[in-house]
Amino acid sequence: MSEELHDHDRGLSFDLPTLQRRKMIRLLAGVGLVPLVGCSSDDSDSSASSSSGSASSSASSGSAECETIPGETAGPYPGDGSNGVNVLKESGVVRKDITSSFGTASGKAEGVPLTVTLTVVDAASGCGTPKEGAAVYLWHCDRDGNYSLYSEGVTEENYLRGVQETDAKGQVTFTSIFPACYTGRWPHIHFEVYGSLEDATNATSITATSQLALPKDVCDTVYATDGYDRSVQNMGQLSLETDNIFSDGYDQQLATTKGSVEKGYTATLTVPV
Repeated sequence: MSEELHDHDRGLSFDLPTLQRRKMIRLLAGVGLVPLVGCSSDDSDSSASSSSGSASSSASSGSAECETIPGETAGPYPGDGSNGVNVLKESGVVRKDITSSFGTASGKAEGVPLTVTLTVVDAASGCGTPKEGAAVYLWHCDRDGNYSLYSEGVTEENYLRGVQETDAKGQVTFTSIFPACYTGRWPHIHFEVYGSLEDATNATSITATSQLALPKDVCDTVYATDGYDRSVQNMGQLSLETDNIFSDGYDQQLATTKGSVEKGYTATLTVPV
């Protein structure tokens, strides 16, 4: 992927409004004007995780409200119609396995297996109520740092993009591969939450747009394997604290990740909206 494309994802024109809003929220919270109660990324499995997960504590069942997922830029490669191509209106985008392209495309993204589960909950109820019947559109780069539909060489592919409807637990699960670390950005996964599957496939009424961060220890392990050579150097120049998206806080976006290179990894995150 070209240097120019990577730099676009770092663009201040995308990121400054979101970062300023989040910093204002934290400033107000400091003087008691905004209630901030975190939600854990995976309450049931956190004690068994093999790597760092979300540092936020779970909201008590009696809490009236918890903090919504921080809003982030969708970046320049969303594929939702806001920047050129719209994959959401294509037949086949609703799927669990996003490793391969669909429709007339036939490419497949290679890499260490990664299963991503997001649990969408109602922030107004203290994160205790699942949002059944919502929808999530999830996308990320491949192991070379390229985004399907946009990057040179994969503009005709649409892999690593998909939509799922949340179940009774508010959950969606995607079968994918571990994304690369490309120039200037911490390893991450983009997602948009919609009120319904119909909203998602019509690319209307986005409820939330955010990003999931992957833990450093797991990234280092994955990037030591074949095919991720470029990520090693890029990762060495970054930290969560210096990434221009996660630098103002990432507790609610750091996935609980466990597994192995041989068996694949799972990444889980609770998404209050």
